[in-house]
Amino acid sequence: MSSRAAVKLGGAAASQAPVTILGIDPGLNTTGYGVIRVSRGQFQLIEAGIVRSKAKASIEERLLEIHTGVTEVLEQHKPDFLALEQLFSHYSRPKTAILMGHARGVICLAAGTAGIAVKSFEPTKVKKVMTGNGHAPKHQIQLAVKLQLNLSEVPEPADVADALAIAVCGFHLSHNPLLA
Repeated sequence: MSSRAAVKLGGAAASQAPVTILGIDPGLNTTGYGVIRVSRGQFQLIEAGIVRSKAKASIEERLLEIHTGVTEVLEQHKPDFLALEQLFSHYSRPKTAILMGHARGVICLAAGTAGIAVKSFEPTKVKKVMTGNGHAPKHQIQLAVKLQLNLSEVPEPADVADALAIAVCGFHLSHNPLLA
């Protein structure tokens, strides 16, 4: 059993032939996820939450928690594809990049095991698509997600907002070659 926490939020109405996308903001401590459905350009939030690992646990236990949580989401929602934040880390933090690579690896493994395609997107591209600014701050991303998904409030925590932004961006970039 994973330590997955989900919140259900309202969104636009679903229609007949939806595309379901799972967006993931990977992290070793907190992995944000968001499941959206898109039909005829209308976005609907299905579920969003976090998969949390125990900070004092071993790396293998933490990665197992992430894998288990993501696998549960994949099994429950059966997305058409998984939109994943591309690995990015400043050169002064190589350890962070390595740990993020581990988290991304088990997420990709979960998707591969489920037969779900993975599409990766750079953080600056997600920000550019969502706000028009590739260096937008967190609060702008949260507001853009709120507006795109027609939510009553900004999604919290920021990991969830980022995951939802990655999912929305994944839809836009997959369906509009001019944005890619």
